[in-house]
Amino acid sequence: MKMTCLKFVVGLGFCALLLSGCSKKSAPKVVNSKHVKIGFIGLTCEAPIYYAYEKGIFKEEGLEPELVKCTWANYKDNLALGAYDITHHLVMYFMKPIEQGLDVRFLGGVHTGCLRVQTGVDSPIHNIQDLKGKRIGVPGMGTPPFVFANRVFGTHGVDASKDITWKVFPAGELGLALKKGEVDAVADAEPIGTLLISQGIARNVEGMDEATDLPYANEYCCEIIANGKWIDANPDTAARAARAILRGAKWVNENPKAAAQLAVDKKYLASTVELNTIAISRLKYIPSVSEAEHTLYTAAKEMREAKMLEAHTDTDALAKKAFQHLDGVTDEWLKTVKVEKVPGGQVDPNEDIRLYAALLQKDTQDSCCRRKMFDQPDQDAPNLADPDAPCNNRSMIASDK
Repeated sequence: MKMTCLKFVVGLGFCALLLSGCSKKSAPKVVNSKHVKIGFIGLTCEAPIYYAYEKGIFKEEGLEPELVKCTWANYKDNLALGAYDITHHLVMYFMKPIEQGLDVRFLGGVHTGCLRVQTGVDSPIHNIQDLKGKRIGVPGMGTPPFVFANRVFGTHGVDASKDITWKVFPAGELGLALKKGEVDAVADAEPIGTLLISQGIARNVEGMDEATDLPYANEYCCEIIANGKWIDANPDTAARAARAILRGAKWVNENPKAAAQLAVDKKYLASTVELNTIAISRLKYIPSVSEAEHTLYTAAKEMREAKMLEAHTDTDALAKKAFQHLDGVTDEWLKTVKVEKVPGGQVDPNEDIRLYAALLQKDTQDSCCRRKMFDQPDQDAPNLADPDAPCNNRSMIASDK
């Protein structure tokens, strides 16, 4: 009888140990592989990645870098599934997927100023409220310009689903749609916004420019983001890769013209050096860690107000979940980073932006082919993700939503 009881107690204890082990989440195995896959699409603003790869900054951090070319449509899924490990990209593009459980995390801020809403130079529209009941052209529903406009409307009492009529056009034809009166305003990304101003077609709507209007001018539109499981298994590698991209951002800030030249020469994007210089110069590549984290709190709160996040979402908890601090990736470290100034790599402040627009106008190719020079990959082809894609029938692309 005593032996039976003893066996029962031992068995019970063994089961308890098994249950205890099952209830604990196993810690990820730390690998810290030196091989790192960096994703890119072919955007103007990805200049820090191009520089860090081409000039050996990843290698200086002790890494073996591999660039992975991606398309816009599958960019989020590719990161989540491990097709690439790390990149830098738009904050508002990833907040909703993170809310829904996507395991990706932001690591540091790269630059500000990508997005804006514009209207015609002679338009009676001047502020956000003036856009109620109007038609706004966007390069696609759910694209970053569309999300940004919705966010701003939501915080200013405009119901974007009822008060705005959205019309979809290829990014390169937004200016034409505005000029022909097919829309009252457009939401766009660089370099389109700069191009439209330089051509005398558009001006910014007050309060809707990420580069100049608060609180957006103090936020990062693009931050370093990486696969969560990869970070857990490679925390040191992730820190090194993040440092390489942040170092690249500081270099681009000091050498915008040289960065534009490098991107075009290495065929990362189908653009001209002149146009690429304009677009890069408008962005502020002043990297930060603390401000990058703060951006997530403000962006998440306003996205919830704009009904782009669930009403019950705890935005502070979401922001905390979405950002991860890594050893050696700090504002204090950033202050110590020094970069060279390339002779001739800066932009002359007296340079007239209209001269660049004039250069573009010398291109007499049809509009479909010219679009390849400055489209952002926030739409179906043709775009920079696939610059050789055939032109779509415009009547099929431009549609009411």
